[in-house]
Amino acid sequence: MANIDDRSTSSPAKAARPVSAGWRRRLQQYGIIVAFVVLCIALSVASPYFLATQNLLNVLRQSSINGILAMGMTFVILTRGIDLSVGSLVGLAGVVGASFVTTSSVAGLPGAPYVAIVGILAAIVVGLLAGAVSGTVVSRFKVPSFVVTLGMLSSARGLAMLYTGGRPIPSLTPSFRWIGTGEVLGVPTPIILLLVIYAICWWVLGKTRYGRYVYAIGGNPRAAATSGINVPWIRFSVYAVSGALAGIAGVLLAARTGAGLTQAGLSYELDAIAAVVIGGTSLSGGIGTVTGSLFGTLIIAVMNNGLDLLGVDSNYQQIIKGLMIVVAVLLDTSRRKEAE
Repeated sequence: MANIDDRSTSSPAKAARPVSAGWRRRLQQYGIIVAFVVLCIALSVASPYFLATQNLLNVLRQSSINGILAMGMTFVILTRGIDLSVGSLVGLAGVVGASFVTTSSVAGLPGAPYVAIVGILAAIVVGLLAGAVSGTVVSRFKVPSFVVTLGMLSSARGLAMLYTGGRPIPSLTPSFRWIGTGEVLGVPTPIILLLVIYAICWWVLGKTRYGRYVYAIGGNPRAAATSGINVPWIRFSVYAVSGALAGIAGVLLAARTGAGLTQAGLSYELDAIAAVVIGGTSLSGGIGTVTGSLFGTLIIAVMNNGLDLLGVDSNYQQIIKGLMIVVAVLLDTSRRKEAE
């Protein structure tokens, strides 16, 4: 075993190597948090309105939907997959949930306020079933997830159009809208919901056998199968989880806007993938955390808000977001090469 004397007799280059590795490891673990803090400090200096309580609550409220989608996307990407359908599932789940809770559909029903629960559950079930279909095709028929979820993206949007005839579903009940616009002790309900889902996902991935299996499959699928892990089942389940969370996001969006819209959630899948990648989850699977995805979501939301406050054109915001994704992927590629 190495002792202090052993280290003192080592060459300077050899002594510096573990120190450098330690700093690199800490940077990989906490770099996303440091980047978030630095961004907040810079924006607070650039704009006096950034740190206003109402502005910060708005940022968190607006990031809640993307954050929930990013939680599910983290599970999928950790298994070397991708889910391009979550944006369309937000729209489909939203119109299905909204159709149960329009004031015209529940008028005169006993216990009408509680019909909101039925609408919420219906939206989640729709997302869960769509995710289960994608998961079945990916895990059982070995079709690349990119192709499967791209097909689901188109199919879900088409189903939403057929279900509504292309018309919005307005006049949602107040009890349903509360889930997207209400507050508990001054904290908006979408923020509370995001934190609850984050805590559950953090516990599942970090503290349960299921979470270890997800990481194992992403790290080495063959080794995972050899060790007895039911790889098809785990792969199926992560898409079901992602779909169910897209259903919750659909409820929040419909409740916040006050209507079920067929075009709701358009391109949300790109923001969710961006949040996960910026948060440090490897597109090659096996590496990443929901905490990183949460801060990736917050960085995108804070950056958008700060650039809005500074009057930067939205097109430049898209360019900056794209550059951030490219840099995150380059860092991931460099990290994997070092590991090899």
